[in-house]
Amino acid sequence: MQVSLALTVLNEGAHVRRLFDSIVKQTRPPDEVVVCDGGSSDDTLTVIAEYSNQLPLRTLHRSGANISTGRNTAISAARGEIIAVTDSGVRLAPDWLQKLVAAFDHEEIVLAAGFFSVDAHSTFQLAMGATVLPTLEDVDSTQFLPSSRSVAFRKSAWEAVGGYPEWLHYSEDVVFDITMREHFGDFAFVPGALAHFQPRGSLPAFAQQYFHYAAGDGHAGLFAGLHFIRYFTYLVAVPLGLYAALNVHPAIWALGALAGLAYVRRPLLRANEMWGPLSMAQRGVVMLLLPIIRVVGDLSKMVGYPAGLWKRVTHGQK
Repeated sequence: MQVSLALTVLNEGAHVRRLFDSIVKQTRPPDEVVVCDGGSSDDTLTVIAEYSNQLPLRTLHRSGANISTGRNTAISAARGEIIAVTDSGVRLAPDWLQKLVAAFDHEEIVLAAGFFSVDAHSTFQLAMGATVLPTLEDVDSTQFLPSSRSVAFRKSAWEAVGGYPEWLHYSEDVVFDITMREHFGDFAFVPGALAHFQPRGSLPAFAQQYFHYAAGDGHAGLFAGLHFIRYFTYLVAVPLGLYAALNVHPAIWALGALAGLAYVRRPLLRANEMWGPLSMAQRGVVMLLLPIIRVVGDLSKMVGYPAGLWKRVTHGQK
């Protein structure tokens, strides 16, 4: 069973080395690595070329390609029956590919979903990971839609659904996952196939990321109910709660505090599992950052979603 590892890159010179170092160390090496470059202007291609004598590497060039087009270009050129997909911003566990590929020992398996873990290099990144990245406890394996930083599928299935949606610049892997699941059923969940993911390192970078995610949701028509709940909470429930606390009864402040605790409950529990050797002062910083990150993420999504809806109205699926 031939396995191809496909990915797309664009100006990833600062990060791509740790990915390729981890590919070299795979206990089950890929039979080929196909990379599509979207027109990098930094040293991304120079760094990747350093691995040409260690990996069966092919590099394709598609200037201006978005993520979907880059992935589709790489997958189309791949020779393997099984396609594994990852992103340049991760570090793969040594047995990542071995565990993903093992799922396909059963002929009925068409889709395999790996998982990811937080690869934090700062107190801020730890707080970011605890806030935005689920742990296994948060996951319903029958409903899980994998990120394309850790996924594999049969190439024939990718062909059957028309590949990743090239009209969509963000949330493309969600649409792809939903389409694949509609055609072939649930993904085989392989939680041990880990891609170690480094979260954004600053609030502005995180806000931009979540703006784009929500814009992708709006453009694709995804998760309208969840976004409605967010608008209702911030624009209706919170103002009404503040008014009531100030003008009706001060005890309502206590209810607000409980609601705020519920708001950060899961991030707090995740942080408690992650912070290990951090000092008490660093743990305090993490606890202060959790609600800030949640609010910044929510507000970014509230701005991004209507931008995506407007693009859906004016451009449709293109």
